[in-house]
Amino acid sequence: MSSIRPWRTIERRQSRQIMVGSVPVGGDAPISVQTMTNTPTEDVGATIDQIRRCEDVGADIIRVSCPTEESTAHFDQITRAANVPIVADIHFHYKRALEAADKGAACLRINPGNIGDSKRVAEVVRAAKANGCAIRIGVNAGSLEKDLLEKYGEPCPEALIESALDHIKLLQDHDFHEYKVAVKASDVFLAVAAYHGLADAVDCPLHLGITEAGGLIGGTVKSSIGIGSLLWAGIGDTIRVSLSAEPEQEVKVGFEMLKALGLRTRGVRVVSCPSCSRQGFDVIRTVETLEKRLEHIKTPMSLSVLGCVVNGPGEARETDIGLTGGGSGKHMVYLSGVKNHHIESDDMLDHIVKLVEEKAAAIEAGEAVAFDPHAPKEAEAAE
Repeated sequence: MSSIRPWRTIERRQSRQIMVGSVPVGGDAPISVQTMTNTPTEDVGATIDQIRRCEDVGADIIRVSCPTEESTAHFDQITRAANVPIVADIHFHYKRALEAADKGAACLRINPGNIGDSKRVAEVVRAAKANGCAIRIGVNAGSLEKDLLEKYGEPCPEALIESALDHIKLLQDHDFHEYKVAVKASDVFLAVAAYHGLADAVDCPLHLGITEAGGLIGGTVKSSIGIGSLLWAGIGDTIRVSLSAEPEQEVKVGFEMLKALGLRTRGVRVVSCPSCSRQGFDVIRTVETLEKRLEHIKTPMSLSVLGCVVNGPGEARETDIGLTGGGSGKHMVYLSGVKNHHIESDDMLDHIVKLVEEKAAAIEAGEAVAFDPHAPKEAEAAE
């Protein structure tokens, strides 16, 4: 696709690869999508239930906070129940890191400078090595070290980068190299500039995020601008969209970012119009309903839903299944870019869901492929 349309090419920054449990991060591995639970970790059942919901919508890695001794007491039950790697979030107490590593954490999220002297860092590194844990260095503009704030006067890209490099050296001094790094800020400009500078300075994988981004809409916008611009520049190996929303929503937004840039594919990519008085059916409600009813589809494919014949046929020619609004409650359905049949309004939703499910099943069975309007004609004929 990139050779046909070079303006779509994203040249990813070359980073070395580490393993977070079974998930490769960095190198040529797919960019992974992370989220974080918000249940009390001490409530093992509730935490596992939330992890399961996040897994269902595609989370590759899930972070769980471990602020207390009680939170790590039964941490092994959580890591055993999870189907994806679990990152233990450690802020200050190094013993929580030791406990989490012994109980199945695939990665420890720490600020090495926050957990004590070099002896304590050495203990955490020994536990990580013994248990095959990676470490994520988490630098945040809101919790920069006092000396850096005094040196620079305020959180700035140079301060975040220097903090990250200082923390990296603490791990390297103990011959530990299985780490990834984040330099997060709630200020989009600050975060993006810091990541660009860090990307030039190190070869380790980078974890992207705009921290404290806000609610579902505002946070999605800020994160899409910040994370999206970095991904477009080829920077970033794993992402977490930080929203004041349920973690499942973070995963969905993260995947939509990657899908929009052609970096990952999962589930149904919906192309739909904003609607106007020309619409032959209620586009907004139709799309809302279809997105909910098609959440279970994990197979990558495309669906266009447009209310009229102005842009509808053109978009339908680019998707696996297309729906274009017509007059008198009768609408046109396209299959693999070709006009195929009409459908009445009353039957429309069930019919489109059935078509998508059938196409997804055929793709999974190897009996069909997702439609590519730019594929050679022989590939289309083979389908």
